Amino acid sequence: MNRTAACAIYRRLLLQYPVVDGRRHFLDFHNPFETLILTILSAQTTDRAVNAIRDDLFSRYPTPEALARAEPAEVEPLIRTIGFYRAKARHVVGTARKLVAEFGGEVPRTMEELQTLPGVGRKTANIVLSHAFEINVGIAVDTHVRRVSKRLGFTESTNPEIIERDLVALFPEEAWRDINYLLIRHGRAVCTAKNPKHEVCVVADLCRYYRELGEKGGEK
Repeated sequence: MNRTAACAIYRRLLLQYPVVDGRRHFLDFHNPFETLILTILSAQTTDRAVNAIRDDLFSRYPTPEALARAEPAEVEPLIRTIGFYRAKARHVVGTARKLVAEFGGEVPRTMEELQTLPGVGRKTANIVLSHAFEINVGIAVDTHVRRVSKRLGFTESTNPEIIERDLVALFPEEAWRDINYLLIRHGRAVCTAKNPKHEVCVVADLCRYYRELGEKGGEK
């Protein structure tokens, strides 16, 4: 797909899912530390489940210093309702300790430094940079972004790193901040993993997946 077609899709999705009050995220974070910790916890877990444990977690551990003093076993009961809670408890405590020991208790502002923290990969780092600091060096690729990008024809790959490179090459930098948000919104509302709602899709006429279904005589 060329940039002209990709940007036409982008504009339609932006009209369909407008950014309200600058909110482009689905987790209830209010500062860089909360952004980092909640994003680590959100891996392979719904945003709703993570938001449900937010208040208990941060009322007990409101700062990196407080969380750094905890043991993972103390954090586990607070996050038990989310997936992989034992590993995530180790990750967030390890991250807090590293923030205090190596970054003066502050969340770092570079991709390279963020990825030295336990439980932080490129996707998490992209989210933290964008939402905590409005720094956009790439585009976070989660399961919705991966699925919708492939179906629309933005990429030929299912590899998150390759998909990110394809998206960054396809869209102008000023659109990067919105792409993750828009593709997640569309993936949840319309372009679902099973039974996508083609009849209400605002970009169906520009979608490779929809076009190929028609060519194969499949159900739309």
